[in-house]
Amino acid sequence: MMRRHYLLAFITLCFTALSNAHAPDPALAKVIADPARTQAFVTRDAARHPLEELTFFGLKPTLTVVEFWPGGGYWTEILAPYLKDHGHYTAAFAPSTDEPEVDDAWHQRVHAQSARLGPIAETLVGPGHYDFAPANSVDLVLTFRNLHNWMDGGYAEDMLRAAFRALKPGGILGVEAHRGRQDRPQDLKAADGYVREDYAIALAEKAGFTLAAKSEINANPRDTKDWVDGVWTLPPTLAQKDKDRARYIAVGEADNFVLQFVKPRTK
Repeated sequence: MMRRHYLLAFITLCFTALSNAHAPDPALAKVIADPARTQAFVTRDAARHPLEELTFFGLKPTLTVVEFWPGGGYWTEILAPYLKDHGHYTAAFAPSTDEPEVDDAWHQRVHAQSARLGPIAETLVGPGHYDFAPANSVDLVLTFRNLHNWMDGGYAEDMLRAAFRALKPGGILGVEAHRGRQDRPQDLKAADGYVREDYAIALAEKAGFTLAAKSEINANPRDTKDWVDGVWTLPPTLAQKDKDRARYIAVGEADNFVLQFVKPRTK
């Protein structure tokens, strides 16, 4: 009886430690709740679940973090202030883009909030620029809804290998992407913006990563993935403009998978 008591106590202790390891950091929650964040970004929090997703990826304030292709800055406004005192945040931009106005908006937004965001390093990652950081120097590489772009350009494997090279052994790659239908073969160009989850996992494993965990944080069963303009039919793009707008808003943002990969430690 005494042995069972000790066993139950040990199991409870282990469960508590595991739960605490994945408990959201109040400091991160405070950054997300900051009224200085761009209001358009805050409106998307209900669909993007930043606190839960960054906690799932293992974000800590002391880490060296690189975000691939930061877009307009949704994640920059969270990551930069959270890491500014004890960590390091780098925004890695595409070497060339069809939408330079997006990068311009990022720079304008960051300049306007420089005191709050703190120092932000900038670099390039993409064709011709895969050595974005020294080998084995980064704790966490994050990419949000970019995988389909890399597939369209034919360099998805190169991007994942670049992340693998830069990460420390035991480092984490966090991937969020629009989840494609399992009953259809994967379009290698991902022209509709959707990527099968099993295909994404295979790409990362080919680059050397091991799948550590999956999350359904950003799942959306209302997304049927058969839209006239692909994923861009849905918010926030709403490619059909006013046509069937209420219908697409009711569907919400796309169904997204969230995957955590680890760079294996050398034995």
